[in-house]
Amino acid sequence: MLPRHVQRLGRDWIAHWNGSQMLTLNSPVSSCMRWAGQYPWASFPLPVPVDFSANWRLPPFFGPWRQFQNSNWQLDNFTQSSCFHLPNSSMKSEGEEPLTKKRRLSGQHDTSTPEEETDFSNQQEVLCFSVAQNEEKHSSKKGTVKRHWEYFCQHSRTMKIFENKETDQSNTESEAKFDFTVMSYNILSQNLLEDNSHLYKHCRQRLLIWTYRFPNILQEIKQLDADVLCLQEVQEDHYRTEIKSSLESLGYHCEYKMRTGRKPDGCAICFKTSKFSLISSNPVEFFRHDIPLLDRDNVGLVLLLQPRFHCKTNAAICIANTHLLYNPRRGDIKLTQLAMLLAEIASVAPQKDGTFCPIIICGDFNSVPGSPLYRFIKEGKLNYEGLAIGKVSGQEQFPRGQRILSIPIWPKKLGISQNCVYEIKQQQKEEHAGEKLEAAKLDNTQEIVIASEKLSSKLQHHFKLSSVYSHYFPETGIPEVTTCHSRSAVTVDYIFYSAANDDTAAQPGAEDSFHGGLKLLGRLALLTEKDLWTVNGLPNENNSSDHLPLLAEFRLIER
Repeated sequence: MLPRHVQRLGRDWIAHWNGSQMLTLNSPVSSCMRWAGQYPWASFPLPVPVDFSANWRLPPFFGPWRQFQNSNWQLDNFTQSSCFHLPNSSMKSEGEEPLTKKRRLSGQHDTSTPEEETDFSNQQEVLCFSVAQNEEKHSSKKGTVKRHWEYFCQHSRTMKIFENKETDQSNTESEAKFDFTVMSYNILSQNLLEDNSHLYKHCRQRLLIWTYRFPNILQEIKQLDADVLCLQEVQEDHYRTEIKSSLESLGYHCEYKMRTGRKPDGCAICFKTSKFSLISSNPVEFFRHDIPLLDRDNVGLVLLLQPRFHCKTNAAICIANTHLLYNPRRGDIKLTQLAMLLAEIASVAPQKDGTFCPIIICGDFNSVPGSPLYRFIKEGKLNYEGLAIGKVSGQEQFPRGQRILSIPIWPKKLGISQNCVYEIKQQQKEEHAGEKLEAAKLDNTQEIVIASEKLSSKLQHHFKLSSVYSHYFPETGIPEVTTCHSRSAVTVDYIFYSAANDDTAAQPGAEDSFHGGLKLLGRLALLTEKDLWTVNGLPNENNSSDHLPLLAEFRLIER
């Protein structure tokens, strides 16, 4: 049954439902609305409104949303198709603008840089949409929006992905190959939700309590069934009492790092013990009591994992997870936190032959695609001379932090070089460079001092990383969205990876200096802002975080 009225509160709107219109489903009808795809988001009996057959009349102030009342929103075949029947996706995202302003501006054209356009057009050339059989059955229905699997293929031939998780990977063909899935998911700490309740004015209160949210989150994790989970905003008491035990019952081993301050959440990396064994666990604390710049309590976690399969060499995979500072006006802290994480990865990932093992970096980076921080991760270099502190993350269209980044950003006593490695290891590397280099340094001291001054505003790292997601839909150029609440709908969550030579989804040259690499086989597609607001944003009845889970499948390829 439908709401009797819809009322606008400030810049947000809330749909009010009568208690008599709620019922618990225990029927063969679908349990509730859910995403579709290779791994459908299952659901379970919960109080949800069911009868959508009544005529829903929206007030005239809804503007662009009036098309929603005329759309054919059906609940048929949910159990089989596992999808929403929604209007077509055509609205442009306005990034960080308030929701009401986004609606007013929805007719404007979205702008993207030539580099970004090239990125998603290149991805389009190598992307195949291999849809599960039940998706194909319903793909012809107009206005169907799903989270489907996007499979990458080479030379126009679909890359075969093992759908059976029990496939024996010890056969001859897979001896040097190892397929696995990785999820990055900010599950929304209950404490943070309650401290920032203004972000969830669009949600009914009963959807925001932990006892409602956790079963939904756990069900998502069960259904997506990733081999590695990188979770952010994992509240410590919930982790200790129910999250850890629940995941262990699903076959995961869990490693957790809590924030160092008063906020009781942190990052967790959980992996299937049937697929990996733990070599080392390395927590990273970004707070330093002796460095005023580093007064925030964010953390990271870096694991070195050993795949459980027979191969010629001792293969290992480095998995990193982090949640960087949110504050859009403190790009200096964000870059320093990122440098600290990269330095830890650089100390964990080297192999005996001097190359790095394959690397995957997941997390909520609180930075948007194309921002200086994002480009630094992907391109491996950043000249921050003259860069305003508020522009580092790109979170604000009109940044309030106008102070220019200092050179260098962090003090020398942090012990991390401009190449994002621990300086002790950098010095050891330089000592092995040879006597000729040392002689050249002595003869040209003045020139080197001048050169070092010029290079001091340049950050570098040794990892050539690609992003699993392209951040824009290839067909339309509309932005993908990973988080959506009352204030914004934007991408801030990422999965970065070191690519193998033959990975057609990777950026050129991404395979250099790595031992083998990773081939991206597929990913769970993201959604547009319009898709999410049509189902009342996030969190909602069935998706209990304000972020979407990111999921990718990789193949480990040895060199």
